[in-house]
Amino acid sequence: MNKFETLFEGMLWNSRMLVFVAVIGSLLSSLAMFFMTAVDVVVMVSHVAHYADSSLDTAARVTLRAQTVTHVVEIIDGFLLSTILLIFAMGLYELFISNIDHAKNSENASKVLLIENLDDLKSRLAKVILMILVVRFFEFAIAMSFESTMELLQFAAGIAFLGLALYLSHLGDNKHK
Repeated sequence: MNKFETLFEGMLWNSRMLVFVAVIGSLLSSLAMFFMTAVDVVVMVSHVAHYADSSLDTAARVTLRAQTVTHVVEIIDGFLLSTILLIFAMGLYELFISNIDHAKNSENASKVLLIENLDDLKSRLAKVILMILVVRFFEFAIAMSFESTMELLQFAAGIAFLGLALYLSHLGDNKHK
């Protein structure tokens, strides 16, 4: 092997370290989303403290309840997005840089975070994204008001498609094990 080829292959192999940019960016984005969602939790809990206030009339209590349910769904959405970013960062690190020794040696390490190949990473990310879509659908469903039979049928079709997506996702899990 000549010097140029050796030098080029070494440079090509070490170029995988560029993935650090994506790993650090995803990790920082995950931390930012966890922080923002935690702040949302604190704000929501402070608003819920007024729910037991005897001066609230029924309409105000119903409005507060609806807003709280919507905030809870948004919080779940935020934590799921944070989790996607975290899994993405760990998966890229394991695939391109090095194994995460602490995860492999820990009895408490979740199998979700141990990524063996690119298909593994895509599968785990797809599942979390599917859960975000389910949560977002639920969030929109809370605010819906049906004015025609067609709207109700479309809503039912949306639920059926979500169920089918979850079922197919589950079938894919069983095929690979």
